[in-house]
Amino acid sequence: MRRLLGSGILILVMLLIDWYVFQAVKLVSQQASTRIRFIIYGLYWAVTVSAVVFFLFGSTFNIDNWPKSLRTYLFATLIGLFIGKFIAATVFLVDDLRRVLHWSGGKLYYQFVQNENFSSSTISRSTFMSWLGLGLGSTLFGTLLLGFGNKYRYQLKKISMAFDDLPANFKGLKILHISDIHSGSFNDKKSVEVGIEKILETNPDIILFTGDLVNDRADEMEEYQELFSKLKAPMGIYSTLGNHDYGDYYRWPSPEAKRANLEKLKKVHADMGWRLLMNEHVVIEKDGHELALIGIENWSAKANFPRYGKLGEAYKGAEKYPFKILMSHDPSHWDAEVKKDYRDIHLMLSGHTHGMQFGLEIPGFKWSPVQYVYKQWAGLYEDGIQKLYVNRGFGFLGYPGRVGILPEITLIELT
Repeated sequence: MRRLLGSGILILVMLLIDWYVFQAVKLVSQQASTRIRFIIYGLYWAVTVSAVVFFLFGSTFNIDNWPKSLRTYLFATLIGLFIGKFIAATVFLVDDLRRVLHWSGGKLYYQFVQNENFSSSTISRSTFMSWLGLGLGSTLFGTLLLGFGNKYRYQLKKISMAFDDLPANFKGLKILHISDIHSGSFNDKKSVEVGIEKILETNPDIILFTGDLVNDRADEMEEYQELFSKLKAPMGIYSTLGNHDYGDYYRWPSPEAKRANLEKLKKVHADMGWRLLMNEHVVIEKDGHELALIGIENWSAKANFPRYGKLGEAYKGAEKYPFKILMSHDPSHWDAEVKKDYRDIHLMLSGHTHGMQFGLEIPGFKWSPVQYVYKQWAGLYEDGIQKLYVNRGFGFLGYPGRVGILPEITLIELT
């Protein structure tokens, strides 16, 4: 009943936004011929009705049996349309508020606007705002479509990190950091292989993976297990679990099936030669010097994500080592616990956010909507002797693309 109510509210919101946007479509097309307007209106409502039918009756179409790529791209396109219309509707709302202010005779309004037209030779403000809203919405939708082609454009980021407490023999240590593979989202094995080759070309000393190997099910790795087994490093490959690895977002037939899935996923890590750290630490040795590598299960400071991690348990016995690296999937863990209670953990590696797969990054500036949820969401963060690096993710989830925030392979050199 609750699910049905939620679906009804969502469809009502969609229809209200569609009706709102349609008013702008009518306004900007009013000079067109009757035939052209008929075509425009017909196409607009055909897409709208199709989207509503998909959300209402999608389960009756046996969508689960459709090719995964078709399902993914269709869903992403419909969501992109909704977001584009939402942006356009927001612009129209601003214009409607302006008109309400004009109708009410507000003095503040007349300080800025004298009449409905820019001048006798230009279009009305309402028409301009309609074009502006439609333009912004269409641009966003087009950008999301173009982003489909970026999901396998792996970027190699090289970071040098200096630590005063780093044992001398670890100077120059090359750590290859990857996160959020999400193998269940892949649909192009050859493109993924390009990413694997790019990792191998860096010749790292050690490879660290910080969780979310799958979307939900261990079976998602069947097609890609052999490929990721190619990863090798002289000092080994170590991994942790992310929130998606537990299968919490999948409808299992029984609790036993869910537990069996997690055990199978642990075996996948082992079969690939990855040492999965489950609330424990290992000692990394090089020429007589040692450091502690700590790995915990998922631990989040956000209410919607689980806390399986036990840092106290993993840390026990690591106190004596002069340098410590923590692998923890969710970056919110850094502020919530690591910085407060474990000030001698020098470096924490995380993923989880994907940079929301949408944003803007230019030298000296980065932005993504995810920053309003996560204080640390991509790249390097520092506080005293402690550093946090948040990987933008190797794979993708939900939206099958990347806009501005590309998939990442990180090579960290310790100095």
